[in-house]
Amino acid sequence: MDVDARVLVIGLDPYRVPGPWDPTPVAEGIAVGMARFEEAGVGARACLVGLDGSDDIEAVVSAALRERAWEVVVVGGGVRGDVELFERIINLVHRHAPGAAIAFNNTPDDTYAAASRWLS
Repeated sequence: MDVDARVLVIGLDPYRVPGPWDPTPVAEGIAVGMARFEEAGVGARACLVGLDGSDDIEAVVSAALRERAWEVVVVGGGVRGDVELFERIINLVHRHAPGAAIAFNNTPDDTYAAASRWLS
């Protein structure tokens, strides 16, 4: 865990989303998006969950949210594409990180831009 992390990014692990689809472009976009935090000197941690049944999503996300007092929590587009999952995640953020701003990215590679709108 990054001791200086201020931002938690919650999203889907593209390699654990059932498909037939190529997860590589999304994974590359996530890597670019997370690298932008480092370039800006802002600590961030990704919490990526699978939709393949390999995660207890609520437990994984709750544990990440309880790690520290996050300044911003970014919820990725994959999560937002599933209304029930989106509701669960937003309610977990509300419960475990009530002081955090909530941000939404447009694409995986603009995650820093989304968080920076809310960073103090």
